[in-house]
Amino acid sequence: MPRHLPGLLLLLWPLLLLPPPPAAPSPMARPGLRRLGTRGPGGSPGRRGPAPAAPASVPYSGTGQPGGARGAGVCKSRPLDLVFIIDSSRSVRPLQFTKVKTFVSKIIDTLDIGPMDTRVAVVNYASTVKIEFHLQTHSDKQSLKRAVARITPLSTGTMSGLAIQTAMDEAFTVEAGARGPSSNIPKVAIIVTDGRPQDQVNEVAARARASGIELYAVGVDRADMESLKMMASEPLDEHVFYVETYGVIEKLSSRFQETFCAIDKCALNTHGCEHICVNDRTGSYHCECYEGYTLNEDRKTCSAQDQCALGTHGCQHICVNDRAGSHHCECYEGYTLNEDKKTCSVLNQCALGSHGCQHICVYDGNASYHCDCDTGYTLNEDKKTCSAIEEARRLISTEDACACEATLAFQDKVNSYLQRLNSKLDDILEKLQANEYGQVHR
Repeated sequence: MPRHLPGLLLLLWPLLLLPPPPAAPSPMARPGLRRLGTRGPGGSPGRRGPAPAAPASVPYSGTGQPGGARGAGVCKSRPLDLVFIIDSSRSVRPLQFTKVKTFVSKIIDTLDIGPMDTRVAVVNYASTVKIEFHLQTHSDKQSLKRAVARITPLSTGTMSGLAIQTAMDEAFTVEAGARGPSSNIPKVAIIVTDGRPQDQVNEVAARARASGIELYAVGVDRADMESLKMMASEPLDEHVFYVETYGVIEKLSSRFQETFCAIDKCALNTHGCEHICVNDRTGSYHCECYEGYTLNEDRKTCSAQDQCALGTHGCQHICVNDRAGSHHCECYEGYTLNEDKKTCSVLNQCALGSHGCQHICVYDGNASYHCDCDTGYTLNEDKKTCSAIEEARRLISTEDACACEATLAFQDKVNSYLQRLNSKLDDILEKLQANEYGQVHR
């Protein structure tokens, strides 16, 4: 079906799926019995009491355009735990039983089958009851349909009450594959019979309904209408069906397709969401906003978030709000934004003023720098401070003068020592000479 149809055609689409009505009403038709009609969206069909709380949403894939929808179709089957309860007593001839299996298979064809979608089980009954397969047995349509095709009739008898009790006790259990109450997945049973129950169905059907099972009753040929009504959920005109022969039972499959259809309100474009419409499993929908926006109290419109004020921006230095409801990060002067667009690295310490240069800071690039001095000054050994050039010369001259005086004083001392040493040496020589002269003249 085309995605973008006029609104009226979309609303009438489920009705177009219906087969034409029979030429004349069945003689067995009576008040409280009708062909399956359209129902209001949301909730499981015909559920007694208030509808359960909406489960977690399962968004469809979508384009994300303003006011757009996630989901391309108008109708998608809602997830169910579905159990067919089929009468295979002797009154149902082999060819007629084949028609029942075709009816079951055609309903399966209209459903989305899978562990997260609809699960199907079949309970076969006559005077005895047999669970042909459980809800967890098959997870795809083909294996389900093959399993349905292999079902064979049982025997005489029509123990409808026992069949409903068995379905409630053994088929609709978590162990058998049914999903728990917290999942909000509807539990649905469709019972197909052509006779009058040979046991009590009123009380057992009431217990099944009270346990949360929604019962549909399909009568064929000689089926007892009062028994169908006792088994079915309310409203009866949506849960009780009758066909004159097994030859036309297949036509009811399109009626059940409509019943289990969750109207895609997002595709109908009547949702009113400003940004994004998301379909929920219950056939309802909710609105969401683009990233950087928050949903307003009306649950429809969106407002830009001030992520900078929220403190969730992750910027190391400065967060700047953009008009589009987003933000970007910036850095302080002297820093540059890193590739992660969040953190900052030092770019120019000269600009930061943390360099320590007394006069001039010169940026060398690559986050390095050196100090320089104003004219008439020279850089000291610490490479940070500066001294005036004339003062430096004066200091050097003073130091030179001091060094010269010290040298002269040292030289004077040495000369004095040398003179005294020479005087002593002269005295010693004179004494030696006098001693030698005395020895010669003796």
